Amino acid sequence: MRYISTRGQAPALSFEEVVLTGMASDGGLYVPETIPALGHDDLAAMAGLSYAEIAFRVMKPYVNGEIDDATFRGIVEEAYATFSHDAVVPLNQLDANHFLLELFHGPTLAFKDVALQLLGRILDHFLKKRGERAVIMGATSGDTGSAAIEGCRHCDNLDIFILHPHQRVSEVQRRQMTTVLADNVFNVAIEGNFDDAQAMVKASFADQSFLDGTRLVAVNSINWARIMAQVVYYVASAVALGAPHRAVSFCVPSANFGNVFAGYIAKRMGLPVKQFIIATNANDILHRTLADNDFSKQELKATLAPSMDIVVSSNFERLLFEAYGRDGAAVAALLERFQAEPTALADAPLARLRESFASHSVDDATILEVIREAHHRTQEILDPHTATGYRAAERARADAETPVITLATAHPAKFAEAVVKAGFPGVPLPPHMDDLLEREERYTVLPAELSAVQRFVVENRR
Repeated sequence: MRYISTRGQAPALSFEEVVLTGMASDGGLYVPETIPALGHDDLAAMAGLSYAEIAFRVMKPYVNGEIDDATFRGIVEEAYATFSHDAVVPLNQLDANHFLLELFHGPTLAFKDVALQLLGRILDHFLKKRGERAVIMGATSGDTGSAAIEGCRHCDNLDIFILHPHQRVSEVQRRQMTTVLADNVFNVAIEGNFDDAQAMVKASFADQSFLDGTRLVAVNSINWARIMAQVVYYVASAVALGAPHRAVSFCVPSANFGNVFAGYIAKRMGLPVKQFIIATNANDILHRTLADNDFSKQELKATLAPSMDIVVSSNFERLLFEAYGRDGAAVAALLERFQAEPTALADAPLARLRESFASHSVDDATILEVIREAHHRTQEILDPHTATGYRAAERARADAETPVITLATAHPAKFAEAVVKAGFPGVPLPPHMDDLLEREERYTVLPAELSAVQRFVVENRR
């Protein structure tokens, strides 16, 4: 198994190299050179297995023997032992054929834990083997940062610098990051938006000379291992509902596109998926592209679903690479035009995307309406991101006969402000976080300037 860049110019890498590299040297993102297959018998044999065992079987081909089976199985089991539910990602039935996949039972109550509890352990394994130290630099719109910190705070060979948009994440999200006072954890509040933070992280990976030879490691979803780990819960949930003997559909609250791209990889591996529904908030570049072929930037809107407040969906490039027949030059040219002016996808690639993907966009008023409606109908309180998926699943599903699984991406307590606006008194944090709002915080506010951020990293790494 080798990994190639979506822009076609970077060298192919091994699994170990791709995990430690993150973004490709040509500015692209790494994807597997070939997609391993899960046959009908392979999927059927997963029925009734533990989540950790399914995870080991699904991810093993991507690791390609670069971690021996016993060690890798131990890493997987240790990662998912940190979740508070024995099923790790339990399914919750909402109506006759609509299910909620609860991805928020990890340490930080968000779906990012599923991948980052694993990634931190894989990184530490490879760095120890090499006798190296590394710097993690990541941007977050809210959930990735805390999940990355929780996944890596105990790693001996990593210093972690997480950038979040100042005053643009929820208080719970911020405090989950800034109250971790470990010596290797540094939180930076950027005076800008998520896209500003993401752009500085990308620029730092493109030119790492400011670190004088220290390795820079990505924990954002540009890192292939994040995608690999997320493939698993698509397989596990579909098998629980009868795959491979019947197809399922998935509705995914989407912003940076890594989550739904993992589902696409599961389908490419052989999982019978009838449809993916992309749910967006008012920052709807993914919906506009699929519905109207409007692949253009628009001004960022602050919404009640802040983790989806993103103008540019980085992982969409991986799907474009597939839609354009793995033509890296065509993808590079398209993205160059996208940076300069409103553009559109070619007819054939767009048609390929529409074969598998539908979409729906939800505004703030509808988010509040859905939180109230879902509680009335199911007694569940949804977080605002999951609420976009709940509505999109109802509006955009292809048929009523195919089971649809909506991904619940966060615990509602992380977004209590939206829940209160919907008319509820609030949602209590789980016991291990009940003192979160009283804990000491530590973070640094910096301007949205690359030089200032890089100087901070250099001055504070150990």
